[in-house]
Amino acid sequence: MIRFEKICDYNTFNNNETLHPLVSVVDLSKASPRQGSKMYFGFYTIFLKDVKCGDIMYGRQTYDYQEGTLVFLAPEQVAGVDSNGETYQPKGYALVFHPDLIYGTALGRHIQDYSFFSYQSNEALHLSERERIHTVESY
Repeated sequence: MIRFEKICDYNTFNNNETLHPLVSVVDLSKASPRQGSKMYFGFYTIFLKDVKCGDIMYGRQTYDYQEGTLVFLAPEQVAGVDSNGETYQPKGYALVFHPDLIYGTALGRHIQDYSFFSYQSNEALHLSERERIHTVESY
């Protein structure tokens, strides 16, 4: 299992520069081709997946996703990709932020109210083509 405790660790793994220690928008297309693996995240992660790279395992469930899907992870969660031994090129973006970024804020006090960060969710948020274009242009 690959462990990411800090934002800079995840940026390095994906060949992205770290501009701030607590938050980053990661361009996954800069990452080296890879095979599936399990990953531990010590921070909040929101993926906009732009490629189907195999089955995403989230907890003990298979995550329902396709190209253009948003995937949410809370700190201390494990997710992985089962690429059946195939090498794939990651594509899409990830917004990653450390819990310290929102500590003491209204968002920090209420983030547990957002159920899409919980392990019980195994149904991804699918974006329309228009939403995908708008989301990517916002970066």
